[in-house]
Amino acid sequence: MTVKPDWLRVKAPQWERIGAVTETLRDLSLNTVCEEASCPNIGECFNSGTATFLIMGPACTRACPYCDIDFEKKPQALDPTEPIRLGEAVSRMRLNHVVITSVNRDDLLDGGASQFVRCIEEIRDRSPGTTIELLIPDLCSNWDALFVILDAQPDVLNHNTETIARLYRGVRPQGNYLRSMEVLKQSRSYAPWVYTKSGIMVGLGESDEEVRETLRDLRAVDCDIVTIGQYLQPTQKHLGVKDFVTPDQFDAWRVYGESIGFLQVVSSPLTRSSYHAGQVRSLIERFPRTKPSLNQLPVVAR
Repeated sequence: MTVKPDWLRVKAPQWERIGAVTETLRDLSLNTVCEEASCPNIGECFNSGTATFLIMGPACTRACPYCDIDFEKKPQALDPTEPIRLGEAVSRMRLNHVVITSVNRDDLLDGGASQFVRCIEEIRDRSPGTTIELLIPDLCSNWDALFVILDAQPDVLNHNTETIARLYRGVRPQGNYLRSMEVLKQSRSYAPWVYTKSGIMVGLGESDEEVRETLRDLRAVDCDIVTIGQYLQPTQKHLGVKDFVTPDQFDAWRVYGESIGFLQVVSSPLTRSSYHAGQVRSLIERFPRTKPSLNQLPVVAR
């Protein structure tokens, strides 16, 4: 692997706090994307008592060559106790903000939408003050499934674009750039009170202008929040890093993103889609949106 520059070095974590978080996760038999995807920020996030929960996994039905999540195992049937255990973990950890993501479950008719909803319900029952962010797959364009998720009223709906349009076939061969944009567009149209979010990786051969074009595409579908981070090669069998982007370039993209209307742009070498996600609570306070009561939600023919 290419030698990493100094700005990608992370501080040694305090293992005592990490151990407490890990103990809770193991006790409740829960997965985190922090561990499964070899996130470089695992020390910082676990040390602060936060985690991004990975449901319906850890086996994925897609084989994206940048991702370290296992796609060789056969996906298992959904566990009806998983949402209960997740709700208990959020309560034990006293989280102000929780991020829930999943592997792609193209084997399920609804892509796992019902499991996301059950997780939201359990968290709201046990920790009503916790804000909830979902990082969802594209659901194979099943908009009915997306609407089911939105009806449960997550605070943030995140779907990662991952890369620029030109590189999609090589980076995300089972995905589709326009389909990912449509997930965000449909979410904004159906549930305008939900904050939408997306993220991209850089260092895979994209140009500065291509990143800016992607940011403009995201704003065109009224995406609120964007994250930009450096791609790091998990193992030798994964896609290689083309270049290490400098912190100054990340700052320039942040400034540009803010100038075209994003409510929040998190852009740095170590940024990941759920890195410092708890900051969204302050965003919600600054830009409040009125949510309808559950019986006032729009009715859509399905």
